[in-house]
Amino acid sequence: MRAWRQSGLFGTANVYGWAENKGRTESIIGSWFAKGDGRRDRTVLATKVYGNMGVDGEAWPNHDKLSALNIRRAVEASLKRLGTDYIDVYQFHHIDRATPFEEIWQAVDVLIQQGKVLYAGSSNFPGYKIAQANETASRRGSVGLVSEQCLYNLFERRAEMEVIPAAQEYGLGVIPWSPLHGGLLGGVLKKEAEGKRRTEGRAAATLADPAARAQLQAYEDLLDKHGLEPGETALAWLLTRPGVTGPIVGPRTPEQLTSALRALEVELSEEVLSALDEIFPGPGPSPEAFAW
Repeated sequence: MRAWRQSGLFGTANVYGWAENKGRTESIIGSWFAKGDGRRDRTVLATKVYGNMGVDGEAWPNHDKLSALNIRRAVEASLKRLGTDYIDVYQFHHIDRATPFEEIWQAVDVLIQQGKVLYAGSSNFPGYKIAQANETASRRGSVGLVSEQCLYNLFERRAEMEVIPAAQEYGLGVIPWSPLHGGLLGGVLKKEAEGKRRTEGRAAATLADPAARAQLQAYEDLLDKHGLEPGETALAWLLTRPGVTGPIVGPRTPEQLTSALRALEVELSEEVLSALDEIFPGPGPSPEAFAW
């Protein structure tokens, strides 16, 4: 069986590719779909709307965010680049403080009726906005949000405070992005020592913090002790978390993809899970963690 027949969720956004290459990732997926042989039917396709797609970078009213007009225009442009007539999950990339959810759902409901969008999801929403969105949808008789894609991993667990509880309360699937926290949870210290990885950006800033570096060292030492691979363990840990549907992975090589898939077979013992909680303590249950 060819690998593509096992494809699942493909997640992208209209702005991915950035700068003069905005929309490029959608176009790449569209080119892959165009090869046929059932590719589109075997893929759950998610893309996002919010960012400014203007070539010159200027955003006029209705050129970005979540106005009804921008949503309508953005869907048509994404469908064209993706080479498909429908999007499975159309995600709001960020909250729009200027557009009421009544207007947002009015636009999405039309797209659902037209068959261009099946479901709507959110990304980077706080818990109260998830509640606001779905309460507004309920009053309209709309389906509401079905998923939330948020930053969530062993190193960054603040989503447990409000976002994940809200998602669970409203029945949203949680799709963590950056599950390896920019590669930091993929054995970065060992790779750094072996000269296999040069860190930059957010990863470099984190490694410059002695406390964070000590956490990562303790993490890698723990996994060495139990014969576990760091990247696979970080993904396997996410799969144990309540409410999580599945993390979004962004492998750069076939080997990284194979490693990510192996996470499905990793079983973490209670000893390892407890030790991970000690190294990367979460905030605790909501609201007790901050109320008492």
